[in-house]
Amino acid sequence: MTYLLFTLLFSCSSTLIKKENDNFGIVIHGGAGTILKKNMTPEMEKNYREALSEATTIGYNILKEGGTSQEAIEKTIHYLENSPLFNAGKGAVLNAKGKVELDASFMDGKTLNAGAITGATRVKNPISAAIKVMKNSVHVLLSGKGADDFAKKEGLELVSPEYFITQRRLDALKRVQEKEKEKKVAIVEDSEVMYDPFIKDSKYGTVGCVALDKFGNLAAGTSTGGMTNKKWNRIGDSPIIGAGTYANNKTCAVSSTGWGEYFIRGIVAYDISALMEYKNLPLNEAAKIVIQEKLTKLGGSGGVVAIDNKGNIAMEFNTPGMYRAHMNSKGDLDVKIYKNE
Repeated sequence: MTYLLFTLLFSCSSTLIKKENDNFGIVIHGGAGTILKKNMTPEMEKNYREALSEATTIGYNILKEGGTSQEAIEKTIHYLENSPLFNAGKGAVLNAKGKVELDASFMDGKTLNAGAITGATRVKNPISAAIKVMKNSVHVLLSGKGADDFAKKEGLELVSPEYFITQRRLDALKRVQEKEKEKKVAIVEDSEVMYDPFIKDSKYGTVGCVALDKFGNLAAGTSTGGMTNKKWNRIGDSPIIGAGTYANNKTCAVSSTGWGEYFIRGIVAYDISALMEYKNLPLNEAAKIVIQEKLTKLGGSGGVVAIDNKGNIAMEFNTPGMYRAHMNSKGDLDVKIYKNE
């Protein structure tokens, strides 16, 4: 009897351990847009591939050792925020006044709790501030000086606004503003608006990460500097829960990148989850419908990375390229940039 009881307990324990370890994975993006091989030097391509590989491996190792999806996403995005290659943290794009305004968001798929910041100017790693908002406040979204002040209260590292500025982003701002002086005007709903000719033809370097940990919990995080030459404290989709970031253990975790106004109007990240929850669609089909049909018909461009509660992934976009990478529980690494890879 004792032997039988021991056997049953051992069998149950083994099953639980196996269940915890079978399905975990991580997917990241570093932006989507007009990313063409002909415009990329071999050195630049190598730098991007190495950065994507390193970032993904950081998160994978945390998950492999039993870390949570939150921990994996935070450390992965730290690496991307600290790299001048991407439009987040160090190397973020500049607004019309030559300043940075940083946005980030995070969502926990188990509790549906979320946190976000927008328009921060001093937080070295905005994704950590978003997580602190989620964990240590009753709010979801903090903005501007309030976001910086909250981050300081929470003990996060603050830096001078000059820390974020790179020559590459200064040059990009100059190019866009020179084009703006040509006064290219588009008529939208009978009102004249300044048309930025670079919006459709530029890379969107927003960074994002989604993960499934060994405990079956999903999470998603996104961080960005927004749009070059943005005015009037413009806010895109990255800090908007449901548009730029969404996670739900019932379905999937999603992080978006692209022309934010359209992702907000299309509630893109949540819509993928909703198709899975209410129509029982698999992740890849839901992501394809939202990006290739809904977003495209709206006139928006960009993409998403996503992972579901079984470890299936999607890296869907309607632009010529998207910096993206994935690592499964076996340690298989997949790094891609261009559309037809």
